Amino acid sequence: MSIEVLKPGLLTTVQDLGRTGFQKYGVIVGGAMDTDSLRLANLLVGNSGDEAALEVTLMGPGPSLRFAETALIAVTGADFSLMIDDEEVPLWRPILIKEGSVLNFGMCKRGSRAYMAIAGGIDVPSVMNSKSTYVRAGIGGHQGRPLEKGDRLTFGESTPLSENMKDRLKTKMTACGFAAPNWAVNRHYFLPLKKNPVIRVIKGDQYHHFTEASQERLFADAFRVTAKSDRMGYRLQGEPLELKSPLEMISEAVTFGTVQVPPDGNPIILLADRQTAGGYPRIAHIISADRSAVTQMMPGEQVQFQPVSVYEAERLFIERETKIVELAARIKLESMV
Repeated sequence: MSIEVLKPGLLTTVQDLGRTGFQKYGVIVGGAMDTDSLRLANLLVGNSGDEAALEVTLMGPGPSLRFAETALIAVTGADFSLMIDDEEVPLWRPILIKEGSVLNFGMCKRGSRAYMAIAGGIDVPSVMNSKSTYVRAGIGGHQGRPLEKGDRLTFGESTPLSENMKDRLKTKMTACGFAAPNWAVNRHYFLPLKKNPVIRVIKGDQYHHFTEASQERLFADAFRVTAKSDRMGYRLQGEPLELKSPLEMISEAVTFGTVQVPPDGNPIILLADRQTAGGYPRIAHIISADRSAVTQMMPGEQVQFQPVSVYEAERLFIERETKIVELAARIKLESMV
């Protein structure tokens, strides 16, 4: 069972939820930028949420993939056009794609990344307990690099839940190259893609080292995502944020969503391929519930920050996780009745 890459797109890689437990050795976590969209795509095809899937960067036309075997897939994330053999395909639902059909990722309308999960997961070697691609180190994924024309990807063994989904969709298969159920996940419920979003943060350990004017600007001003942004971090540009006095720091732990301020005063949001430690002042941390919204931003967009308490951040995290657990149960029920 395999997929042939006809066109690779700008940056298409194999990703899961990352390789945890190795930061003390200097190995980054990596993994999907929008972890929630990856988890939801996996759930829609009957996988566990942490299976390896494709992360597609949609800054231009995406990849074209030919399926050598009939397969169950789901595509989540950004809002864009998805085609199978010249027919538009719905997003955010299971899709049974017929053997020999070609899947084309089109131009993006909103957001920047899509996730394609396949029943059984992408079958690549695990490196340090993860299949994620870390391009800078050349490890994980498919030969440690983005996909290229002519690559072939195999997928693993489907779960009983996936097989049930396939059997139900086979009865809907017509002359076109795919079959899909009438229901779909409400993308706006899990990933409300908004232009120039307001992102919630908690204050960082060095927040009070910044001038009062800079503290006010952090929450009053908008910052633009520059072209010097990648999976490691988004560089922002705005009115510089200034320290009260020079601050010499020993490198400290950073995490997904840490907002650091280098000497030029323009914040950097650390993302999936972030370093394991950083020596710049940490003015804020993006809450877990808003990380997906951040990673779907495009260069040129603006972002504003809104402060919330740790208690509120925890409440929003639990609320989001509860939604995902409930969705997993509903998908399982839908495939059985």
